[in-house]
Amino acid sequence: MFTLPSPVKSGGHDIHPVYARRLDRGLTERPPPWDTPATRAVAAVTALKRAGAPRVRFLCLVAAPAGVQAMLAAHGDVPVYAAALDRELNAKGYILPGLGDAGDRLFGTR
Repeated sequence: MFTLPSPVKSGGHDIHPVYARRLDRGLTERPPPWDTPATRAVAAVTALKRAGAPRVRFLCLVAAPAGVQAMLAAHGDVPVYAAALDRELNAKGYILPGLGDAGDRLFGTR
């Protein structure tokens, strides 16, 4: 059975850990779904910071140098952790060599 940890004491106050918070209500800036993953990642970090997140780290499976550069240009204080850094983007903005449209395969959109 899954149980939540007890609150942590800090300065005599209970601090309850936050596991998930819905931040999309009231967001006015949403990148279009056809936008690049890097643009969506930058928008997500921006939303987290506007919501008051004190520290943000970005974790992804595969990144391209251009995406990492875009994140660091927009949010230089956010460390980027990538399991793999591929070499480049093609003309369509896909990572090369990439995962072969893994998202499309997973969700059956192609």
